[in-house]
Amino acid sequence: MAKVSIPKNRELLVRRIGILCITLGLLYYLLNNFGLQYNSNSSRTVGHHEQYVLSGKDGYKYRKVSYEPYTGPKEKATFVTLARNSDLYSLLESIKSVEDRFNSKFQYDWVFLNDEEFTEEFKNVTSALISGQTKYGLVPKEHWSFPSWIDQDKAAAVREEMRAKKIIYGDSISYRHMCRFESGFFYRHPLLDDYDWYWRVEPDIKLHCDINYDVFKFMADNNKKYAFTISIKEYEATIPTLWKTTRDFMALHPEYLPENNMLDFLSDDDGESYNLCHFWSNFEIASLDLWRGEAYSAYFEYLDKAGGFFYERWGDAPVHSIAASLFLERDQIHHFGDLGYYHVPFHQCPIDDDVRLGNRCDCDPKKDFTWHSYSCGSKFYAVNKLPRPDGWQEHSS
Repeated sequence: MAKVSIPKNRELLVRRIGILCITLGLLYYLLNNFGLQYNSNSSRTVGHHEQYVLSGKDGYKYRKVSYEPYTGPKEKATFVTLARNSDLYSLLESIKSVEDRFNSKFQYDWVFLNDEEFTEEFKNVTSALISGQTKYGLVPKEHWSFPSWIDQDKAAAVREEMRAKKIIYGDSISYRHMCRFESGFFYRHPLLDDYDWYWRVEPDIKLHCDINYDVFKFMADNNKKYAFTISIKEYEATIPTLWKTTRDFMALHPEYLPENNMLDFLSDDDGESYNLCHFWSNFEIASLDLWRGEAYSAYFEYLDKAGGFFYERWGDAPVHSIAASLFLERDQIHHFGDLGYYHVPFHQCPIDDDVRLGNRCDCDPKKDFTWHSYSCGSKFYAVNKLPRPDGWQEHSS
């Protein structure tokens, strides 16, 4: 066989190319088989999160990210959800929305309460979605039952009457227990003892917009005690004597009403009658001290003894709203108009383009309920002399 002769200068070039190829191949092998394999030391910082490669059970490799723990200042705050085990999969969408839009940035805790023990499935699935610590509590029987002073026959007759009139939840016993619990007991649960603030979340809600600031710190820094997104008028048939009972309480305890309260939000005739305006309590962010305080404790006790939670169908929303409006200074109540919130059938959607686009909102401003004629949003802004966004009149039909 003939020998192939390679000039010395070309032989040197070939050797160098060979060495370069071997070196590149070795680097590729090291990077793919050692440097990026998933272990406790393999992650690397990418922006505000860490990126790593995870080998799955199926043999594929997945490039994943994990957010860094939030280490900035935080309030003693938590989310609170009253739920049944059967609510699990309608609740997950709510949790996911809150986590994606807000809590993944700040990792606040979440407290779940139930009148029955939570299942392991409920605990496992919800805790997997939440960035903060999850806690699960049982509602005491005395907080979810008829108190001794309630006439059971009278209460049953009321439920039957409301059923015949097709009043929403009018014949429901459990709904009445829920309203009474949310009005007077949730904040007394031992799991809430470690917190000063709460954000109430229910199944089937959605946040439309990114929230890039800590709402709890906003409340604390601006001396706010109660906040809402949607306000509306109550079904009068469910609370026929609530305002009279409230007026009787005010007459007994005028000392609980600060001079600059927000009675004009609740009444159009200086307190003679109730205009039915209230904050929709399926969303509320508030100071727990508001409910723990002397004024509200006395007010709830007075309402509870009057029996309206069972002889009528008093809701926690008007009870909370009346109390906040009467016992707080008006500037301690805040409307979060920039969050974007949905609970069937109403949307709160920022109508300001800069706010909506800047916060990546996914809602239609034409569906915003804030300025609708049946909403009390415009009333809130008017009595507090707050500026309304440009174009609000176009949404007031």
